[in-house]
Order: sequence, then structure tokens, then C-alpha cells
Amino acid sequence: MANKRVAIIASNGGLDSAYKVLNIATAAASTDAEVAIFFTFEALAIIHRDAAAMLTMGPGKEHYAEGFKRANVPGISDMLEMAKELGVKMIACQMTMDVTGMTKEMFIDGVEVGGAVTFLDFAYDADVTVTF
Repeated sequence: MANKRVAIIASNGGLDSAYKVLNIATAAASTDAEVAIFFTFEALAIIHRDAAAMLTMGPGKEHYAEGFKRANVPGISDMLEMAKELGVKMIACQMTMDVTGMTKEMFIDGVEVGGAVTFLDFAYDADVTVTF
């Protein structure tokens, strides 16, 4: 069992938010921490099967996209695979799905659907909680 527990709330969409969330999640999991990410509101785009088309850099942030390429930072799909391989638990917010009409089939494999209580059950014992 992991020594540490990291709970992450992802509520923002966009490529920059996806990198922030997945960077922290994979780094924590790489140190043997138990990690869960609760994806809500616009952040559901991060785990969407069409994430590559949905996630963009906001105006004025183009230099980050160029920097990611120059620094050979893995793409979001690769980072999601890495997160899954490291055992990161990914939870899609049921309420947001209900509001937007999204279904579990719209998300990548390995995503669990749950409400706030599902995430809170994990987060109550977290050593670190991060929100993006």
C-alpha cells in the first residue's frame, strides 16, 4: 500500500490544465503515492476520447505548446496511458455528465464514473489535495 495519498480535483479544460493535472498525478504516482483525479466541468475534456481535438491552448499561451514540443514532453494521450499504468484512479463527475449529456462511452478506457462522495471517500484520507 502507498505511503502517501494525493487527491486531485480537475475542473478546468484546456491543454495547459491537462498538462498540469497529469504532471502532478504521474509524478506523485511515480513516488508510490496512491493518486485519484476527480474530473469535473470542463476538465472532462481531458479524459474524453476526442481530447486531442478538444484540448487547445488559450490565447497568448501558444509559446507553451511550442515549448512542450521543443522539450519533448509526451502528449496528453501518452500521459493518460502513463497515469493508468501507474495506477492513477480517474473519476468522471456524474453530475457534470448528467448536466452535459455525456456518457461513460465518451471517455477513455479505465475511467470510473462517480459523484462527489466517490471522490471524497478517497480524499478524506489524502495527505495532499490539489485543485486545477
